[in-house]
Amino acid sequence: MKTVNWLEETQKRKEELIRTTQSFLQMKSVLDPATAKEGAPFGEGIREALDYALGVCEQAGMTIKDVRGYAAHAEFGQGEELIGILSHVDVVPEGDGWSTPPFAAEIVDGKIVARGAIDDKGPTMAAIFAAKIVMELGLPLSKRVRFIFGTDEESSWKCVNTYFATEEMPTMGFTPDADFPLIYAEKGLTDLTLRQTLAAFQAKTAHETADVQAKLVSLQSGLRMNMVPDKGEAVLIPQELDAQAIVERYRQHLADNDLKGSAEEKDGLVVLRMEGVSVHGMDPGKGVNAGTHLIHFLHTLQLDARATSYVRFADQYLHNQHYGQTLGIAHDDAEMGPLSLNTGVLEYQAEGDAIFRLNIRYPHSVSFEHWSAVLAAHGAEEAFELEVVEHLTPHRVDPNHPLVTTLQRVYTEQTGEEAGIIAIGGATYGRSLDVGVAFGPLFPGRPDSAHQRDEYILVDDLIKATAIYAQAIYELAK
Repeated sequence: MKTVNWLEETQKRKEELIRTTQSFLQMKSVLDPATAKEGAPFGEGIREALDYALGVCEQAGMTIKDVRGYAAHAEFGQGEELIGILSHVDVVPEGDGWSTPPFAAEIVDGKIVARGAIDDKGPTMAAIFAAKIVMELGLPLSKRVRFIFGTDEESSWKCVNTYFATEEMPTMGFTPDADFPLIYAEKGLTDLTLRQTLAAFQAKTAHETADVQAKLVSLQSGLRMNMVPDKGEAVLIPQELDAQAIVERYRQHLADNDLKGSAEEKDGLVVLRMEGVSVHGMDPGKGVNAGTHLIHFLHTLQLDARATSYVRFADQYLHNQHYGQTLGIAHDDAEMGPLSLNTGVLEYQAEGDAIFRLNIRYPHSVSFEHWSAVLAAHGAEEAFELEVVEHLTPHRVDPNHPLVTTLQRVYTEQTGEEAGIIAIGGATYGRSLDVGVAFGPLFPGRPDSAHQRDEYILVDDLIKATAIYAQAIYELAK
């Protein structure tokens, strides 16, 4: 068979690819419980986008199946083995501050600008057109190829969980929803809550401390476990130390440590505020945690017994502890990197619960059972109980697996660049496959605009990715 020039074949379909991608991006496929119904569990906008993707596949000659609107698939080829391509049609809310309307999908300076352009509707359409090329060229295949479309990847992953409860697991596959060259390994992901109830604390500690300078009424910092909190607020009742003295001490602490915040006396209370720097929870050391920095100051005061317990635990085990060193759970891995610890939410109510909500990501060479037991034991020292909110185990495909080596070869042949492999702390649909990796669409050195205002994909990159996906589909399924 003569060699196919995949880029040339993609260029022939360039106008249709761009036009179809723009139409797809113009659908506001954001989670919308208000319009959710049977067959559209996440709302009408997402259902519309799912139908559009299926329509493009059906027109190309694929057979389609809808799984109650949670997910759907489109398939072609024949054979026992199944190559899976997982992508999602839902997008995060658009947010403010766009320079063009977020669902207009206008082309500006060679970029298609729209929510979902890079995550994940642009690459979804690139992969569909890649399959169309393979089908239109009539290339012989010995395996089936199946597109699996999810509908709530940006929230709870109910889509793929529902899908795989009844549908076939592909032999191997990829998701076009991350970075080139190839992501072969993803850390384990956990959301955990350490909770101390008032009753549990009182059962542990019967007496109040003497010479209390202030009583902590409340503390609040952070909204999500997987983000470093950028704001924190504590409310105190002055006791041995008067309000003005606390305010002055706090202002001095901010100045000495080059931190931003404010302090004021209000109706007999002292309100302390801290400003941090928010970053993604998979690399918390790059941010400034407003909550633990606020606690680091509170630790310099003599507080009531319960607040002392809360503050002591956080200052020792969570403040500037991005890898769990003082907890004794630090673990580094040559392939996946270190275990990371993010204290995403801190809540304290003097008459209610005292809480730390943690996001911990860990490599495959340390077990969840081991480090979570150590964490639970330290929590118990201060009457905290550990609750597991969510746990995804680490995911890794052997670097020598044909899926990895084939995709590396395809990438190199199409770009002329070496195809290294990457391990990440995040989560992609790759981990919902038994043997799955993430493959593009973001090329090395390109800024990642996913989830940001003016999200975009370069038209040239969309074309290039389509050519790569076309060869990849053919090589995996031939």
